[in-house]
Amino acid sequence: MSNSTQEEIPKDGLIGLKENFKYDAVAGFLVFLLALPLSLGIAKAGEFPPAMGVLSAMIGGLFTTFFAGSQLTIKGPAAGLITICAGCVIELGGGMEGWRLALGVMVVAGALQVVLGLLKAGSLSDFFPHSAVHGMLAAIGVIIISKQFHIMLGIDPADLTGMNPVALYVEVPNSIVNANGVIAAIGLACLAVMFIWPQIKGLLAKIPAPMVVLLIAIPAAIFLDFKGTQPGHILVAVGDFWEMVGFNPDFSAISTFVFWKYVFMFLIVGSLESLLTVKAIDNLDPWKRQSNYNKDLIGLGAGNTLAAVLGGSPTISEVARSSANVDFGARTRWANFFHGFFLFIAMLLMIPVIELIPNAALAALLVYVGYRLAAPHVFFKTYKIGSEQLTIFLVTIAATVATDLLIGIASGILTKFIFHIVNGAALSNLFKARYELNESEGKYHLAFHDAVIFSNLIGFKKAFKQIQPGKTAVLDFSQAHLVDHTFMEFLNHFESEYTNAGGTVEVKGFERFQPFSSHPLSGRKAPKVRKT
Repeated sequence: MSNSTQEEIPKDGLIGLKENFKYDAVAGFLVFLLALPLSLGIAKAGEFPPAMGVLSAMIGGLFTTFFAGSQLTIKGPAAGLITICAGCVIELGGGMEGWRLALGVMVVAGALQVVLGLLKAGSLSDFFPHSAVHGMLAAIGVIIISKQFHIMLGIDPADLTGMNPVALYVEVPNSIVNANGVIAAIGLACLAVMFIWPQIKGLLAKIPAPMVVLLIAIPAAIFLDFKGTQPGHILVAVGDFWEMVGFNPDFSAISTFVFWKYVFMFLIVGSLESLLTVKAIDNLDPWKRQSNYNKDLIGLGAGNTLAAVLGGSPTISEVARSSANVDFGARTRWANFFHGFFLFIAMLLMIPVIELIPNAALAALLVYVGYRLAAPHVFFKTYKIGSEQLTIFLVTIAATVATDLLIGIASGILTKFIFHIVNGAALSNLFKARYELNESEGKYHLAFHDAVIFSNLIGFKKAFKQIQPGKTAVLDFSQAHLVDHTFMEFLNHFESEYTNAGGTVEVKGFERFQPFSSHPLSGRKAPKVRKT
């Protein structure tokens, strides 16, 4: 596939379904094996009925597929929204009442996602500095682990009610002492599988690790008769799933601050994480197709609105399932459809089996997901980009864990602004892109002035859009004095895309700059240019 040409790009629509059926159906089935346990666990951790996560993944495949602007992303519940879901349900009263009120929040947030897409706001993701976004995701990982570790040991979730992440970590020794021995053994075995299985090579590597977890946990639950010997909180409870599916949202909290606070959080965090995933999967696409971010946002919002109306948890373009979809050989959006179709079949035929899944197994999956979000290498990678990036990253984590995601991401952005001002960015330049663009004899000359940073990147992107492919683009930084990491990543992406399309990129003026670290995409600073 590495030699894919324009003529070989898989067709879309019904023609694409016919031509790529065997590839997309197989990829969709394998992603289904990955999505089923994760959707259950993510919904449960977000204080939603577990099966409502599967409902959302079904809608993400069977419905959102036809509106989405990306070919290879998988739409479904994501760990990044767990803390928002749980906080929303709990602050709105908890239980079934809190769930229905949270669904009202999601309906409004989903509708606003559609509006953002129609307003072509897909580029707004560029406004958020990468270090703050990564800090937010790492904080989510820390928060997920803080609760799911106890459940993995067989502790009753009711005993953890009202505890914040710090209190939950303080409670860890007590939970270890009071662990349910049999359940903890299964939970820890499942966690070990999640860490070890990715290292396995050969045919077995094709089986998703979460499915291996179920192949261990379900037989153990049957053999040890968990239904007859263990408390009710040990196994997943689906109940009458199809009876629950219907009009479920409650809008009676619409006049409260909490309602609109969570509308904003679902809207911003869900849209941002989804758009970043679409960008990442575009880079993995063997045919290098470019997604329509605005169309994808519209599709995502439509899917979230329908999911919320019927009772499901929020969805995004989920990065782990999407990257697995590429690895499994998916070619078109039909792989996402098939993943939803197989989930639909599972909920028709497999509910009795699903109710044999120990919650400790799902908790082990989420502990692993949390670890991946907040692994030591994530901290080290951020530090290599520059100490100022690590500071923003750590501030975002600390503020998020201590308060909530909204304050956390705002704290990271504020810290980024402080660094830029200290490094010479003028207040008038923080949001205004200053540049000159000229075109002559098939060559573009784009000269940057003053600070070139995340908060004015949207303005600079307008200039880049005027550069036609297949020509020479001279990017001149001799009149700039500050270029941040977010812009450097964008510049690297532009160079790669423009060169692949047959153009030439010449970057000049960076010899004056002093990078903040040895990382090739680190931010950099130069003496201010005196204006004559």
